[in-house]
Amino acid sequence: MKLNLKNSIAFFDLEATGTNISTDRIVEISIVKLTIDGGQEIYTRRVNPGIPIPLEASLIHGLYDKDVKNEPTFKEISKEVHQFIGQSDLSGFNVLKYDIPLLVEEFLRAGIEFDLDKRNLLDAQKIFHLMEKRNLTAAYKFYCGKTLENAHSAEADTLATMDVFRAQVERYQGEEAIDLQGNKLGVFENDMKKIHDLVNEKMVDLAGRFVFNSQGEEVFNFGKHKGKPIEQVFKEEPGYYDWMMRGDFPLDTKRKLTQVKLRGFSNR
Repeated sequence: MKLNLKNSIAFFDLEATGTNISTDRIVEISIVKLTIDGGQEIYTRRVNPGIPIPLEASLIHGLYDKDVKNEPTFKEISKEVHQFIGQSDLSGFNVLKYDIPLLVEEFLRAGIEFDLDKRNLLDAQKIFHLMEKRNLTAAYKFYCGKTLENAHSAEADTLATMDVFRAQVERYQGEEAIDLQGNKLGVFENDMKKIHDLVNEKMVDLAGRFVFNSQGEEVFNFGKHKGKPIEQVFKEEPGYYDWMMRGDFPLDTKRKLTQVKLRGFSNR
């Protein structure tokens, strides 16, 4: 379908050192400009960020310090990037919260004003979320090719969910599961334990008041002790257990808290 364009559109994507707009830097930029007459121009360039690329970022986009050490900084290419984009509208996938703010920040650091007021910002992810519903009726249609009759009837919804689950297992069998950060979680298999492990984070309590740290210890996930191991807090502030047990916390949370406390006694 030919797009009805009044301005050219610059579709773009950025790879960077991280996700903090203020402190992180671009390491690669790619722009595909669609012109009013239907022409297409491409600009792709690696960028020396001037700061080390964290390993966790490199594992996602595959660019390491050695790959960009001889590349120009963004400031050095900022004028040609600005000229290439021109007065184009901007588009990409999930660009409103990250790519556009980061690009503007890099331009400002280079001393270039990049005005957004007269540009259309066309985020394909926003369109996806607006137009494709995420409810059971939509899932039933997508996976099973059927229309869900009597939606919101408990039995109809339950039967539809069963059909959707079966169709998902069949559809994704053998495919690699990847999370939103690009981390590979494992192969999707017709194995309920493996599916459970793919779709559930390891939980301490259902309310999320506690989480596991990188050492596998239960730590607080709220309040003044956030990030501290539960057992450590009990040693430093024994009364904190009683305060939580008297507080308005879910019974499951209190049960998990008590389990950790009793385990501490048994380990003495």
